[in-house]
Amino acid sequence: MEALLANLLTGFTVAVTPTNLALCLTGCLLGTLVGVLPGLGPTATVAMLMPVTFSLEPTGALIMLAGVFYGSQYGGSTTAILVNLPGESSSVVTCLDGHAMARQGRAGAALAIAALASLFAGTVTTAAIALGGPAIASIALLFQSADYVAVIVLGLVAAIVLAHGSVAKAIAMIVLGIFLGLVGTDLTSGEQRYTFGIDALFDGVGFVPVAMGLFGLSEVMLNLEARAASGDLARLRDRLWPTRADVRQAAPATVRGTLLGIALGILPGGGSTIPSFAAYSLEKKLARDPARFGRGAVEGIAAPEAANNAGAQAGFIPMLALGLPPNAIMALMVGAMMIHGIQPGPQIIAKQPELFWGLVASMWIGNLMLVVLNLPMIGLWVRLIELPYRWLFPAIIVFCCIGVYSLKNAASEIVIMAVAGLVGYVLRKLDCEPAPLLLGLILGPMLEENFRRALSVSGGDFSVFVTRPISATLLAFSAVLLAIVLLPAVRRGREQLRE
Repeated sequence: MEALLANLLTGFTVAVTPTNLALCLTGCLLGTLVGVLPGLGPTATVAMLMPVTFSLEPTGALIMLAGVFYGSQYGGSTTAILVNLPGESSSVVTCLDGHAMARQGRAGAALAIAALASLFAGTVTTAAIALGGPAIASIALLFQSADYVAVIVLGLVAAIVLAHGSVAKAIAMIVLGIFLGLVGTDLTSGEQRYTFGIDALFDGVGFVPVAMGLFGLSEVMLNLEARAASGDLARLRDRLWPTRADVRQAAPATVRGTLLGIALGILPGGGSTIPSFAAYSLEKKLARDPARFGRGAVEGIAAPEAANNAGAQAGFIPMLALGLPPNAIMALMVGAMMIHGIQPGPQIIAKQPELFWGLVASMWIGNLMLVVLNLPMIGLWVRLIELPYRWLFPAIIVFCCIGVYSLKNAASEIVIMAVAGLVGYVLRKLDCEPAPLLLGLILGPMLEENFRRALSVSGGDFSVFVTRPISATLLAFSAVLLAIVLLPAVRRGREQLRE
């Protein structure tokens, strides 16, 4: 316990410097501002604002990106409650009861419940990261290349399991992402692979233009196509804070949502969407009167919002401790760390404690900042959402182009983003989730590198993957998961859920 307190003191010493506080505040503001815009969620927001951090010091850059991440999560719930338009997929459930409360004139109470539930979940999850991160990292030091191959395979399989809809489509997205990750120069032989003689592809396909295209441009296209379906604006006619009865109903739901979010969010391939749906379903089953849900039930806001934030932040545990991103947003964070010359993994806690503990401490500060910032700004968000979308989407596209161009000062990056945007639009129309593709793009090169290293150490003996206990156990678990999801009953259930 003394060591933990000493580490947290180190973290707060780093996080409360004027520069890092300013970066955390800036990230929270930018994330909330962009996240509250219709059609933009956390993944698109982090992808769009990532280039801004490339000129910063690594610790400050990650603190700012984390602030962007938190802010965009809050923004998604704001649009869900006020205009029945979820900023991201995990806010879909919040629309059900949040917008119902808003139409009853209780938008202030709904927004306050969402903010306070997210603050509680963020605080508890950050404590879980502080406690669990070093423990997982110490175990990870026992891993060798074959074991990392098994961990990556488990992450890819889990992404298939947790994706919605068709298993075949999820597998196809993973394979496509891995293939894109292999484009470029082979680091071992120096040969060009799948570049078709295009100079822009010699260094590989960058994850930032792909992410901004898949999650930014494609969202703009889909929103332009479906603007007629946007919800009615809510009017604020009540006091900001919820009543005591609201708090009594929301408190236990918040605790349950937080615990469920941590448990599901830490899984490879997880995120914030599954926890929010699971938390809502749990509260509806536990409720004495399930008919209240969908008509303005306080628990229908508190539980999914707590699970949403807890699940999203729990993704930092495998990302920081193992260097493996469990979802698309954490994949972007891993990419940002690599751009700054930081190799994610178990060594980061021992070799760069200021970075790890500074980031952990900034999570507490960032969540508190968001509550202080967002509650007084409810009226501003309502006025911003009232702006015609024809004014908003050109600014979004220009911002994406500037951010991508600044990576290499090359127009080819904008072309890659545009192609990725078109591909993302087509994939979404075909009910294919783009997130597994991005995970495959990030994890593909890591899978190849560790696979080659394992075979090199074993002298080309493939049995190394089943003779090492850690690797064999993880591969067996992956096989069981894949077998379960391929069962006819499970497959039909996934497809019905998608519909």
